[in-house]
Amino acid sequence: MFLVFGSTPLAVRLSSWCARRQKCILVGLAATLPETEPIEDCDIIALPEPMPLASLPLGAREPTAILLIDPNALSGSSPIESLRNHWRDVPILTTLPLEGDGVDLISVDDVSFTAMQDRIRSWERKDGASVLHHYLSSVPAESKVSIFCHDNPDPDALGAGLAMYELVESMGLKPSLLYGGMIEHQQNQAMVKALEIPARRLILDWEVNDVLKESDVVITVDFHRPGANNILPDDCVPHIVIDHHASEGVAADLSMVHPEFSATSSLVASMLMGLDFEMTPRVATALAFGIRTDTLGFTRHFNPVDIRALSWLNAWVDSTMLRSIEEPPRSRETLEAFAEALRERQQVGTTLIAPLSSLPNRDALAQIADFLLPTEGIESVFVFGVRRGKVILSARTTNDSIHLGRMLSERWSGGQAGGHKALAGGQVLFESLLDFVPVDADEAASSALVAMSKALAELFSSEAAKDD
Repeated sequence: MFLVFGSTPLAVRLSSWCARRQKCILVGLAATLPETEPIEDCDIIALPEPMPLASLPLGAREPTAILLIDPNALSGSSPIESLRNHWRDVPILTTLPLEGDGVDLISVDDVSFTAMQDRIRSWERKDGASVLHHYLSSVPAESKVSIFCHDNPDPDALGAGLAMYELVESMGLKPSLLYGGMIEHQQNQAMVKALEIPARRLILDWEVNDVLKESDVVITVDFHRPGANNILPDDCVPHIVIDHHASEGVAADLSMVHPEFSATSSLVASMLMGLDFEMTPRVATALAFGIRTDTLGFTRHFNPVDIRALSWLNAWVDSTMLRSIEEPPRSRETLEAFAEALRERQQVGTTLIAPLSSLPNRDALAQIADFLLPTEGIESVFVFGVRRGKVILSARTTNDSIHLGRMLSERWSGGQAGGHKALAGGQVLFESLLDFVPVDADEAASSALVAMSKALAELFSSEAAKDD
């Protein structure tokens, strides 16, 4: 939570911007606060006159950072001292010519909205570990902490989830690691078994609701939007969000969303570097495998921060265990899916479209897409099959001029599709593909596959026309 003190337009603009990152409270004098529309996810405390800090109606929650734009709302001659005495470990960003431990000063001469934004981003990058640790340390011992992965969690979600589980447990709290959907990919199953990842599957809405009612803290890893490819209800506001996917706004007490990382496992490993956490071969192997899979062995988009994280983890990684996870036996059903994809593939320009009438498991799609992408003359691959009234889609591209995740999310909105620039997927409802969904299940599935093939062909035909 950001706590902003000020009655100036700069204070209002910063509050609006901060509220898109995590919860924010703006405190200012009613008489001097500029007229403004309500700021979404930001509480405004308009005071009739200056008040002592201890008298402000802020409740018991502690801010993760304080922005002191002007001290007019606080009575007393030493606002910094008051803030420091009240919250000893909370960083302060101010425009006032004051000094003190923990005070991050921007001189009045160079104050600008952009400078403040940059400084806040710097806090989030450098102090993310300490802020997270401080937040969890403020939670009473034995509190229940629910850590949610997205549906059908991949190695990145499982690795980051396990690391957070172990961190939470080491701090005297009671964690649980939860997910929806299924873990079907042979590598993912091998990972859960070999590393003894205590992931619990939730299926029914009442199960999710019961967990949320009992939870003192809710953490999401590898996703930031409740209700989109995860079992959380749409209106759920997590306490902590940890993710590497780009987002325009995240509702949470503590938002740690950093798209400069190519894997959430890299982000979590970087945070653990700055904490007094006893790394183990089990956690290091999980995080390393998460990083390697999300970067496709560093052959897909990655950044120096990912290499740094993996280099740090390598001192603990169990290479024998890692190899056993990377090379599990492949099922005969998956081989049949490979054969069908090769037999039924369609080429539209430099794009391959491969529908599957039989889908042995969701993760077979990703395996097939990765296999087809290096095909000569091919830049993009779409592999999809049907399950429970949806077309499940996995997509890959090497074309730098397109953003797969954005293209798919614009075509099928509402969280049905999306992802990264070069790696994306979706769960598209039959109703989003067909004007009329046949009652017969087999007929509905067949019609949906045809409709998806047509939609993708049209989508990439129009993209090719744009390039021309």
